[in-house]
Amino acid sequence: MSSFDVRAHHGLCMSFFEGKGYSDSFTANMAEKKMMLEKDPLVRIVDHVDEICRACPHNIDGVCSSLGKVAKYDSEVLERCGIKSGTIMLWSDFVKRVYDNIIDAKRLSEVCGDCQWYSICGRGQ
Repeated sequence: MSSFDVRAHHGLCMSFFEGKGYSDSFTANMAEKKMMLEKDPLVRIVDHVDEICRACPHNIDGVCSSLGKVAKYDSEVLERCGIKSGTIMLWSDFVKRVYDNIIDAKRLSEVCGDCQWYSICGRGQ
């Protein structure tokens, strides 16, 4: 059974996505991937460019131009959720770990408080 690669910090992004993004193509891709993930597939949690990044304007030839920042977000999510890059699990299991260890634990600002989208994600934190 194949898995869908999901960058670790996208476990947070998908939890708060409300149809806004860097560009129309990015937003459309994000919405499409969110619909796929809602079917609860197996996902491989990674710390590199994934299919969600595919349409991002920061993705330059497969490398994120904001790599320093997003690498920190990935590392924080992996560490706080107790998983390693490359771990394969159900999307719902990953989301539960994200909620238990970051969102519900009120740790979102510690993980990605400097993100340009934090004003959306951080509401209520």
